[in-house]
Amino acid sequence: MAQQVAATEQLLEYVRAVSLRDEPLLAELRRETAELPAGEAMQVMAEEGQLLALLIGLTGARSVLEIGTFTGYSTLCMARALPTDGELVTCDLTDRWPSIGAEYWKRAGVADRITLRIGDGTETLDALLAERGPECFDFVFIDADKANYLSYYERSLGLVRPGGLIVVDNTLYFGRVVDPDAADQDTVAVRELNARLRDDERVELSLLVMADGITLVRKRP
Repeated sequence: MAQQVAATEQLLEYVRAVSLRDEPLLAELRRETAELPAGEAMQVMAEEGQLLALLIGLTGARSVLEIGTFTGYSTLCMARALPTDGELVTCDLTDRWPSIGAEYWKRAGVADRITLRIGDGTETLDALLAERGPECFDFVFIDADKANYLSYYERSLGLVRPGGLIVVDNTLYFGRVVDPDAADQDTVAVRELNARLRDDERVELSLLVMADGITLVRKRP
C-alpha cells in the first residue's frame, strides 16, 4: 500500500503546474501580502485558497464565516466562489490588514458579499450568535490566533448548521505539534484542538497533510 509521499519542492512545483489555476488579481494580493512583516508565513497559500473555493462550491454554501482576515486573500477566494446573493462575514482584531484586501474585493466585484467585523474574536462570535441565532452559517474557516482555537471551534460549532463544514488552518503548526520541546502557548493550543477533534463525536473529520495542515470538520446532521 502506498504511503505518504514526501512533499519536496520539486514535487510541489509539479503539483502547482498541473493543478493551480491562478489569476493575476489573486497573485497580486499575495505579492503585496508577502512584502509585509511575516506576511509570507501568515498568508494562505494559493493552493489552499483554491481548495477553499472548491469546498464552497461542493457544499453549496451561501453563508460563510471567516475567523481571521489578515489581508483578505482567503476572503477573496471564498467570496468569489459564493453565489451573487451569498454572504461572507469575516472577523479580525484590527482593520489595519483587512484594509489592504478591501481594495482587491472591490476590484473583483465581490465587496458587496463581504461584511468585516472588527474586535475580539470570541466577543464577535458571541455577538453573531446573539444577533443571528445558532446554526446560521453553512461554512466556517478558522485561521486566527492559535491560543484561542478551542474557543473559536466551540463557538463555530454552534454557529454552523448541521451538515455544515468547518475548515481549520495550521493544524500541523509548522511541524511543531510533534516536537516534544515545543511547549509554547500556540503549539499547545493546536495540539489540544487536534486531540479534542479526534474525540468529538459531534463531528466527522479529516486532517489533510497540505500546506501547514488543514482539518476538515463536518458537523453531524
